[in-house]
Amino acid sequence: MADALHLDDIASPAQLCGLDDAELTRLAAEVRERIIDVVSHNGGHLAPSLGVVELTLALFATFNLDKDKLIWDVGHQAYAHKLLTGRARQFHTLRRLGGISGFPRPTESPYDHFGVGHSSTSISAALGMALARDLAGLRHHVLAVIGDGSLTAGEALEGLNLAGHMGRRLIVVLNDNEMSISPNVGALSLFLSRTLSRRWVRQTRREVLRFLRSIPRIGQKLAVYAQRGEWSFKSFFTPGMLFEALRFTYIGPVDGHDIPALRRHLQMAAAIEDGPVLLHVRTQKGKGYAPAEQNPTLYHGVGLFTPETGKPVASKTTVPSFTAVFSKTLVDLAERDDKIIAITAAMPEGTGTDRFRARFPQRFVDVGICEQHAVTFAAGLASQGFKPVLAVYSTFLQRGYDQVVHDVCIQSLPVTFCLDRAGLVGEDGATHHGAFDIAYLRHIPNMRLLAPRDEDMLRHALRTALDLRAPCALRYPRGAGFGVPFTGEPRLLTPGRGEVLQEGEGLAVIAAGSRVHPALEAAAQVEQAQGVRPLVFDPIWLKPLPEEQLADIARRFDRILLVEEGVLAGGFSSAVLEYWNDAGLLRGQRIKRVGLPDAFVEHGNQLRLREMVGLCSGNLAAEMLELLRAQL
Repeated sequence: MADALHLDDIASPAQLCGLDDAELTRLAAEVRERIIDVVSHNGGHLAPSLGVVELTLALFATFNLDKDKLIWDVGHQAYAHKLLTGRARQFHTLRRLGGISGFPRPTESPYDHFGVGHSSTSISAALGMALARDLAGLRHHVLAVIGDGSLTAGEALEGLNLAGHMGRRLIVVLNDNEMSISPNVGALSLFLSRTLSRRWVRQTRREVLRFLRSIPRIGQKLAVYAQRGEWSFKSFFTPGMLFEALRFTYIGPVDGHDIPALRRHLQMAAAIEDGPVLLHVRTQKGKGYAPAEQNPTLYHGVGLFTPETGKPVASKTTVPSFTAVFSKTLVDLAERDDKIIAITAAMPEGTGTDRFRARFPQRFVDVGICEQHAVTFAAGLASQGFKPVLAVYSTFLQRGYDQVVHDVCIQSLPVTFCLDRAGLVGEDGATHHGAFDIAYLRHIPNMRLLAPRDEDMLRHALRTALDLRAPCALRYPRGAGFGVPFTGEPRLLTPGRGEVLQEGEGLAVIAAGSRVHPALEAAAQVEQAQGVRPLVFDPIWLKPLPEEQLADIARRFDRILLVEEGVLAGGFSSAVLEYWNDAGLLRGQRIKRVGLPDAFVEHGNQLRLREMVGLCSGNLAAEMLELLRAQL
């Protein structure tokens, strides 16, 4: 007997095609063990990837990924894919700076056929690839693997709708890890899918319908009744009615952890040549690791943990996170104001709104992965006198941009956007960095934009935003706060008014949001090294700008440093320079801007990334010293 194939020996998916079910099952255990080990040290999306190990192996054993195209939705599910496409020996670098990404990336591997990070894009991308294949006269398969959570998003449904209309050969695998179907019903559904999906059955169905329609006068009605009867029967036992209505051939549900069954049904799907197919696969999120099976939400995206017990590695800081402070403050404010409604898009734990949900379940709405809907839904609430708070990651609000403009700001409705993960988020990388929110929000009429510098200012900013009766966004970073004490109850901030935190001379530092405290630290370093005490100003408001105070700084200082954790192109410092120019306040001052570059920042440790782009206190101190030495 030949030596067993091990994970580190796999250079391409083609090596799996000749393996039998027993060998694939053995590999599944090895894949799971490696995923758990690496994620426990690096953090990452554990439960989703554990749930698709057998599905990944069955896909690789059935299809030829040197020709066939496979698109993973979101990418949370793709760790097994990475391990089985020649990256096992590098997998220990997962999500680390310079290592492999936590998401599929075509620049990383030829088997990552499409780059993904946000959800619900796979069907649209796969359909585009299917049309390109047909126009080129090729015959390979195109597959999209989409989770049922992603199927709640509009783009996924739009993709299904167009796929059914176009009738192209396409296989959509629905990775269903949430739908509750009892074993008996599931077994019957599996029988129905096997029987009703075979070629001779589909051919017979077409011939019967053709015969019925040929009967004079009543034929069309008989055909309609026959179809209705078939649909009613199938929909009673299976969830396939929707997909059949969208003109997909529906197969399933199939046990997503049964490799022989998966291979049979994937082969069945591959054999269907007249239109799109949806294969419904039932999986268990976190499969094979008891802590993740018992709490898949906690282990969806997890930090460091002890693999033997599943217990998280204790944090080195006791300082509350910005998210936690936002969560508590929102609940406290809602205790006194029953008009406050909390909304999230499938991220109650990530955004901290789970606490609000527990306290005010009737005033909490999770819309699913539907950011566009969330924004307009909030606008509808605001139009009726309520105070909706949409808690969303900065990068995800990009998906609802048109609705922010048209449904909120044109009508000047009081929706509060709480943008968590603003700035660099760390290991999730370019698709998740909150780099663009200042640039894409500040130019919209009627929008206000706040950047609280720390967890105490976040409390005041949230109360202020809810009091404005106008569209307002506040941005705050991922991770722990700065350990500042809370100053009494949340107070109202004056719109367009910042704070001089340190008077000084020779150099003015204007720092926005989370970069204020590093700027203060840098100023202290400069004073110690150079004997010059820089002025440090926190604008608080990125829109409306604190114009009076900015004008005073421009008149008093010849050397100015502007700092923000957002893209420089169109960001906060651009707004300041535009104002100074239009007000005639530029007179040859030496001005330096520090922010995110015109490039997508890679994944890696959050602090290390900030050092790389020049946003830590040491970097800022160097910039200040260089400005002080510069000739005017």
